[in-house]
Amino acid sequence: MTQAPPSPDLAFALELADLADGISLPRFRAADLAVNTKPDRTFVTDADTAVERALRERIAAELPDDSFFGEESGRDERGDRRWIIDPIDGTSNFLRGVPNWATLIALEVAGQPTVGVVSAPAFGARWWAETGAGSWGQQQGAGPRRLQVSGVRDIEHASLSFQSIEQWDLAGYLQPLIALSRAVWRDRAYGDMWSYMLLAEGLVDIVAEFDVKPYDLAALVPIVREAGGRFTDIAGAESAWNGSSLASNGQLHDAVIAVIEGAAS
Repeated sequence: MTQAPPSPDLAFALELADLADGISLPRFRAADLAVNTKPDRTFVTDADTAVERALRERIAAELPDDSFFGEESGRDERGDRRWIIDPIDGTSNFLRGVPNWATLIALEVAGQPTVGVVSAPAFGARWWAETGAGSWGQQQGAGPRRLQVSGVRDIEHASLSFQSIEQWDLAGYLQPLIALSRAVWRDRAYGDMWSYMLLAEGLVDIVAEFDVKPYDLAALVPIVREAGGRFTDIAGAESAWNGSSLASNGQLHDAVIAVIEGAAS
């Protein structure tokens, strides 16, 4: 299937991804990479701040009526349109030289993520979606391909990416994680945005995590949903703002929630 020409919003988001890649990739594995620790004890590199600054400036110049929410520089509030940016999702990977990281770019309209772009230049890969226009992926040197979640219907045949044991433990969900791992065919922690992109490609069936912010999730929501999947918080509420996430191929969603709730009770 050939992708239709992108809307102005999606085209602009893809331009922002090009801008981000041009800043972040040269800093990946750079010997002089500057790394600092934020008050929440997470890391930030000079690449994080440079990418977010460049994207914020471009959005302000091109779409001055749109608001902005970035991991490093916070938010402003005006109107119904907001760009939500994670300049480098997977900063710990980035600073260790692990290629599983990406820039996440989302446009939220009236509280709903409608455009999502995930650009992972160290993988040579990019994924994107817009509500009503499908979900797409592209490897460097190849053309765009339409994404579709898996058709797995039974949880005992499902592949789960749970992200981090520590996340679940600190959230008080260690026993539900163990129960879920016993209910599925296979469990792994692929990590960060990649878990969700594997889901959208039909290669993983369930992704769930805790201690996540809107800038970690907003760009992922349209990509998963437009690939035919479902994206909620851990309890099933359709929001990227509740601090947890559960994404699936849709057919498994209720079964996953049932396992989690059963083990938590």
